[in-house]
Amino acid sequence: MVEASEVQRGLQDVVALESRICFIDGRLGRLLYQGYDIRELAERSTFEEVAYLLWYGRLPTSAQLGDLSARLRELRALPAPLSDWIATLPPTTAPMDLLRTAVSALALFEPEETRPGPSSIGGAQRLTAVLPTILGQFHRQRTGAKPLRPRPELSAAAYLLYAVLDREPTELETRALDVALILHADHELNASTFAARVTASTLSDLYSAVTSAIGTLKGPLHGGANERVMELLAEIGTVDRVEEVVKERLARHERIMGFGHRVYKVEDPRATILRRWSEKVGAAKGNLHDYELLRKLEEVVHREKGLYPNVDLYSGSVYALFGIPPDLFTPLFASSRVAGWTAHVLEEYDDLRLIRPTAAYVGPTDLTYVPIAERSADAGPSPGRAPPA
Repeated sequence: MVEASEVQRGLQDVVALESRICFIDGRLGRLLYQGYDIRELAERSTFEEVAYLLWYGRLPTSAQLGDLSARLRELRALPAPLSDWIATLPPTTAPMDLLRTAVSALALFEPEETRPGPSSIGGAQRLTAVLPTILGQFHRQRTGAKPLRPRPELSAAAYLLYAVLDREPTELETRALDVALILHADHELNASTFAARVTASTLSDLYSAVTSAIGTLKGPLHGGANERVMELLAEIGTVDRVEEVVKERLARHERIMGFGHRVYKVEDPRATILRRWSEKVGAAKGNLHDYELLRKLEEVVHREKGLYPNVDLYSGSVYALFGIPPDLFTPLFASSRVAGWTAHVLEEYDDLRLIRPTAAYVGPTDLTYVPIAERSADAGPSPGRAPPA
């Protein structure tokens, strides 16, 4: 029997598998995709190029990148029945619920690409191409905007902005989102990626694995932190109130979202990059209000708790400057992370072993069966849940 003292709660620091996709050095604040530093990728690359890198393990040639970009543009359209289904949804539908169900339904139209194995690369490309279309169609119909139309000339970042905002994005907006997509494309064995790999390890299909990942990302302890950051900024209002609000929250033992990380012991390198883009986009739009609040928030939280910012601190401020509604922040995250999720699923298929950890049992071991007529309602151990009425 495994001793409870041996348990690593939340699997913290447990090495579950080998991977070539992503490396995090939490002590030095480094993040690598397939050996390339995230700082250099964010400075010089594009989301399409990073997707190729994650899937194939190397940077593409110009011809290879051109072929992939063309393929992603071809795959943006939704099957008509799925598009018709989205049109029936009430505007109150939670976008993450929409995304989870639409991805699962999309598998019905991709029989060849759902099979576990090398052919699943087609499914990876389809999902990466089509998630912005799913979000764009739903958001446009709930806001009464004109229907989404194909825009094959647009890059992945520009198309995502166009699909959601119903307008032409500026060059600065497109590049800022491109960087954000690169930064969010993968992050080793986070909860949603691990969920995808567990599903894939059963030899289930890629669409099921990504559905598992989206369901995991929906949980507020994994996704949605940048939305909570923006709610905090709205509560604070002005720079002179930052210290007061932070101290009140800390006194109530409440977590300040956007700070601290399970792996990084120093500043998350993605936060470093997004801080600059928050300032750059804010300055271009003549609105540095949120940026200035966030800088003051950094100062106070680090002084009071010694915590560094993570990727969620600044990402929401950038999206808000674009005009993206907060309930689309996490689906937008998924539109990027799907490249990483699918890369991990493909890697899992290449080196398959059913993921099946062990639990330390802490319950009783010596109970004796009592006939039902002799049982009392309060007999035996209770797991802390009320029985059915």
